[in-house]
Amino acid sequence: MPLNLPNILTVTRIILIFVALVLATNSGIPGGVKVKSDDLEMILRYIAFGLSLIAAATDFADGYLARKWNQVTDFGALMDPLADKIFVTTIMLILVEFQLLAAWVAAVVICREFLVTGLRLLATRNGKVISADKFGKLKTCLQMAMLFIGGLVWIHVLDLDTVICGAVKLRHIWSVFLWGIVLVTVGSGINYFIKNRDLVAVEK
Repeated sequence: MPLNLPNILTVTRIILIFVALVLATNSGIPGGVKVKSDDLEMILRYIAFGLSLIAAATDFADGYLARKWNQVTDFGALMDPLADKIFVTTIMLILVEFQLLAAWVAAVVICREFLVTGLRLLATRNGKVISADKFGKLKTCLQMAMLFIGGLVWIHVLDLDTVICGAVKLRHIWSVFLWGIVLVTVGSGINYFIKNRDLVAVEK
């Protein structure tokens, strides 16, 4: 691994998300290690949420710094998207476990990530590196927003049963938002395969 700040931030993101996972596992997940105090449970949730925010910040910082300082490397181009996938997958599974996210949404997003990762590995084998495009970056931003809102519900800052207008609750807006994310996620995945269809063409 080329030792520069952008790559260090990428690796740090992976470490932070697994630390956050351990804390979340000890803050009330069914089957997890139960804490003895509701206050301690909330403290663990706040710490896990804070670490997740830091991890998300590194996602934007590593790419920006790599371009600004001309430190773009093949390692970074490959590992940055993988770190994003580890981050998104882990947080989504936590939200599913706490019943804050429908399992089908997580399944669709994770399947898309696996497919695109497979495409990137195929590209690497053929001497090509597939970097995130604008459509993929939009997908990432929307997913980050989803995880941020879900995290706020998890730490009891937001309540999905809050009435927004008339009979419309935050829960309804949340559902529409999730559908939008699924459409963008699937669309961005299809776009990657269309742009790199030469990689998946049947060899003669």
